[in-house]
Amino acid sequence: MPSGRTPSPVEPLPHQLLAVLGQHRMATTHQLQELLRPGAARQTVSAPLNKLRRDGLVDYTVLPQSNRSRAWYLTSDGARLIRDFPTMRGRPAYPISSATAASLKTPHTLTVVRTHLAFVTDARRRGDEHGHLDWTPEVSHPLSDGERIITDAVMHYTLIGDEERTKLRAFVEVDRATMGGERLASKLIEYARLWLYEPQLVGRPRSRQPATGGAVWLRWYPVFPRVLFVLTGGSRYVLGNRISDLQAMVAEHPLVGTLARQVPMGAAVLDDLEDRGPASDVWVPLTGGDSRPWTEL
Repeated sequence: MPSGRTPSPVEPLPHQLLAVLGQHRMATTHQLQELLRPGAARQTVSAPLNKLRRDGLVDYTVLPQSNRSRAWYLTSDGARLIRDFPTMRGRPAYPISSATAASLKTPHTLTVVRTHLAFVTDARRRGDEHGHLDWTPEVSHPLSDGERIITDAVMHYTLIGDEERTKLRAFVEVDRATMGGERLASKLIEYARLWLYEPQLVGRPRSRQPATGGAVWLRWYPVFPRVLFVLTGGSRYVLGNRISDLQAMVAEHPLVGTLARQVPMGAAVLDDLEDRGPASDVWVPLTGGDSRPWTEL
């Protein structure tokens, strides 16, 4: 039997809080509680957060019109500290320099965390595997000519069946209706370019490229992740039109259409994810057809 001096394999809550803020850039007290200690008293999370703030590792900005709700983020010292965390290796932590800078990032960043929470809550209910570090925001991938695509989040999710575990991945785009529908839909062109992009060695003809090459995305994924759009910030009519714009891009753009025939793509309204769960029939396939769960697109 292990002695009382045996280190616990579970990271202490303050370490988990720092890792989550490093991963997600920012989160409210309530979001941190739901991610790490659902059902626990608010003080369970707020007390260690306040100590981390006294230690100069985290800070917060007060959300407007929110009964003084706080959105927490890492300071420069906090970002330096977590560089050596095993969970953060290869994942740079970008500190937020001031409360003013935090307030500019707050709306989009917290909406992305809301989207993640919808999947985390659903996974707990279903008995699937999807935790607080299975969602990586702001992931960059190279495109040709020095360009890059930055996806709002990459999701890793494991379905647990009676006799098997199925690993799924998704590129998640969170849209708050702050840009035109056509500009949103053009993101699909970038994903089609990523799907096709094979980097070439400088100065070597394509015919002499090594046979071990291939699409750049194979460096990170065994299968190209499905593409999910989560919409909020408008009426049902407005959001429905934006979904129609995405479907039109699939129908009209040859590269996007080819990608959509091989990679599952769908769009859903954030309120539906939170109210009914992502595994419900709330996802509209971008290739057309009836709404369905994201796992069946």
